Amino acid sequence: MIRALAFDVFGTVVDWRASVIRELTEFGRRNGATADWPRFADDWRAGYVPAMNRVRNGELPWTRLDDLHRGRLVELLDEAGITVGNTEIDELNRAWHRLDPWPDAVAGLTRLKQRFVITTLSNGNVSLLTNMAKRAGLPWDCVLSAELFGHYKPDREVYLGCAEILDVAPGELMLVAAHPSDLRAARAAGLATAYVHRPLEQGPDRPPQRPDDSEFDVTADDFRDLADQLGV
Repeated sequence: MIRALAFDVFGTVVDWRASVIRELTEFGRRNGATADWPRFADDWRAGYVPAMNRVRNGELPWTRLDDLHRGRLVELLDEAGITVGNTEIDELNRAWHRLDPWPDAVAGLTRLKQRFVITTLSNGNVSLLTNMAKRAGLPWDCVLSAELFGHYKPDREVYLGCAEILDVAPGELMLVAAHPSDLRAARAAGLATAYVHRPLEQGPDRPPQRPDDSEFDVTADDFRDLADQLGV
């Protein structure tokens, strides 16, 4: 029996790409800078996994995602020939704290919360996830992060650590994510899995390939569909 749902956040709960493009566009207007902001957003996000892998393989000590994001941002600004002060860089880096939820997210989470404990399980640091939830009205019961375990997903310590903190067996915890690789790692750690399809995560021209409906315990079109399938 599933007792708790743990949610991946970037792309699963919030529309990171459209939100970051919005923030970059405003940054450009404020600073008189021009660039291909959609591509800039994609390049910023593309630095996410390589930076985390440097932590996971011991090349870097534990480093919060905010700091990994900032390092990549500085590189991209330099490549674009955009010079601004540290205060402006810090403000832009906090764009990841201000991501907008998908249209179904708040209502779907509110329904799911009626039956299950719902928590984040994200590589985002706790302050990032907390600020995001407060701004977007995300009704989490608690905010859990890879930061608490000193490991980034897909290390199994993150999935098992979440179950331990919530005092449930791994099989009583379901990871909800839009990314099959995350779900496969959670399944290997003994968690139940729910795939939610987010066709616009990478933009309208790059829809993700939907996995076979039989691969995970639940396959849903959005959070409302997930709630329906879980009987809420």
